[in-house]
Amino acid sequence: MANILRQIVAGPRSRHPEANLDLCYVTDTIIATSGPSSTYPRLAYRNPLNELIKFLDTKHGPANWCIWEFRAEGTGYPDDAVRGRIWHFPWPDHHPPPFALVPRIVASMREWVKGGPGGGEAGPGPRVVVVHCKAGKGRSGTASCAYLLSEEGWSVQDAIKRFTERRMRPGWGEGVSIPSQLRWLTYVDRWVNGGKVYVEREVEVVEVQVWGLRDGAKLAIRGFRDEGKVIETVHEFTKDERRVTRGEVKSFGFANAVFQLISGGNGGSGRASPAPSTSSRKAKKKKGSTDSLPTDKDGSKDTASGTSREASPDANDDDDTTDATFIPSTPIILKSSDVNLSVERRAKGPASWNVVTSVAHVWFNTYFEGQGPERRMAAQAAGKGEGAEPGTDSPPNTSPEADAESSGIFHITWDKMDGIKGSSRKGVRAFDRVAVVWRVRPSREVIPEPKAGEKVQQAQAADWKGAGEAETEGDEEGVQA
Repeated sequence: MANILRQIVAGPRSRHPEANLDLCYVTDTIIATSGPSSTYPRLAYRNPLNELIKFLDTKHGPANWCIWEFRAEGTGYPDDAVRGRIWHFPWPDHHPPPFALVPRIVASMREWVKGGPGGGEAGPGPRVVVVHCKAGKGRSGTASCAYLLSEEGWSVQDAIKRFTERRMRPGWGEGVSIPSQLRWLTYVDRWVNGGKVYVEREVEVVEVQVWGLRDGAKLAIRGFRDEGKVIETVHEFTKDERRVTRGEVKSFGFANAVFQLISGGNGGSGRASPAPSTSSRKAKKKKGSTDSLPTDKDGSKDTASGTSREASPDANDDDDTTDATFIPSTPIILKSSDVNLSVERRAKGPASWNVVTSVAHVWFNTYFEGQGPERRMAAQAAGKGEGAEPGTDSPPNTSPEADAESSGIFHITWDKMDGIKGSSRKGVRAFDRVAVVWRVRPSREVIPEPKAGEKVQQAQAADWKGAGEAETEGDEEGVQA
């Protein structure tokens, strides 16, 4: 019975025929598995931890495997259950990691696989890295592909394709499928090509411009804390901070919300609206407005994220939407370059009942959206700073001239946003497209990849029992009290 439950839970993921466990060999040195368990009730439907250890000991030797785990919700077992052979880099499910963790993740894997002194004790023979999160898919796939890009020279497309082929059953979808995690892999590729130097800077979100805004949509800016184990809301925009530049915000009734939620409707126009009027924004200008920041002719700006400026082709063509600019009443300051925009759309019902019709979010990193790796290499070619060719032992270019742009605009359409709990499902359309206007603060921390033989610092582990604080995706769709 337990074996049947495990096969059901594994679902679209491949099971290893020899081990009869939910795991796969991404390469000869990387094993991806779902999170194992040693206690009930999870033991009934997850990989039994003792069976996983037995397989690894038998297949590779008791001293030639080591686990990398990425679970902010806790591993479900203590470190001594795996003889202390574990590295911790936890972050919340359905999200990319704080980029500052990436150099340490791939360097720690490299030191172990290559036999460097930073990898710990091992026996004779090749070593293997065992990665797991909860399902062994999104977070594990992001880390596995990042290692292949950084240390094995794979392309983004080849790494993603390999992980999908090895981890998923044929025809059951992609191994790494969440848009923000895929965006992070393009960042990793650019980080590698830029000499593996990352610059962490505090970021101020100056304003958020929205086209095709629907009533009931609430926008918030979030960021990481506690090394990425927790995602906290830094600012939730209010109606008083909203400056309408086109149309009017119409009421989104309870009955209409329920109908759209059940029918799967878009909730109004998806037509690309003109940008919020510059003259309107100037007329209502507040302290912290971005009139001096770079914009395109329509008031927006494309970025290296590759997101489309066009609205969804399957949207309706009525005119019941609004364009607006949200200008915070107090500065929105994030401690890192990782920025999250989240949106939730609700309709008020009778008494205290609400209908949550939309949940979506997106992550971006201002160092990469500001062309950090490319500017660093350009500064290096021009002879500025302390630069050296990638792959040499010379110091990396860490001069201020090599930093990313000091301001910019991240642009994305509704269809490109991350959905509920890692799915593509976002619910009823809350807007057509959005632009987040940002600028950096004076703080600056250069984070290079640890060198060969250098000790790598792992992150602090989450409570293995799951009692620690971990970020939740947010409200599900549906009627709530």
